Amino acid sequence: MRNWLKQSFDLIFCVAIASCISVSILLGAVFGDAQPVQAKLTDDSFDGNIFALYGGNGSIVPPRINLAQSLEKGRAAMLVFYVDDSSDCKLFSPILNLAQGFYGKTVSLIAVSVDSLDLQKKNYAPTEEAYYYKGTVPQTVLISGDGKVSFDREGLFGFEELDSAIRDLLGLPDAPPELKFRKTDKVINELNP
Repeated sequence: MRNWLKQSFDLIFCVAIASCISVSILLGAVFGDAQPVQAKLTDDSFDGNIFALYGGNGSIVPPRINLAQSLEKGRAAMLVFYVDDSSDCKLFSPILNLAQGFYGKTVSLIAVSVDSLDLQKKNYAPTEEAYYYKGTVPQTVLISGDGKVSFDREGLFGFEELDSAIRDLLGLPDAPPELKFRKTDKVINELNP
């Protein structure tokens, strides 16, 4: 009886080893040529959600509210047109994170992926995000609760300029000089320096 048990155990052990070897060979064949992730802030490659990777805040997308809903509530909105595979948009994402942190309760931050827009349509209503898009990313547009554009800027700029424009939109006084903002030229998550 013991001999039979030892033979059974040896057989099970050999089958288990053979299975492990087979799985290892299969995984090596499937993933053997896989390259490591090469996310990089300074190129125009697609790395994933730029707000999570480079801005430190993946909650910016998808937006919680659209422009029509924001205007219906009489709430100011900040439209930011972006694409995930733009180095300028990657560099701008930490600035949006700061804006959401300071003004997220009073201004609707609406990040609009240009890839999601129907650019074939000719006539947009002022309640549609695409109405304000000029063809460049990043593009930032501040709209008052009654639908008036108070700021429309294409390209990169610092948080101080955005903060000033938001304060003007909301009728707030200028930031006191002793208030120091985090340097916006330094990224939060640079994966490949």
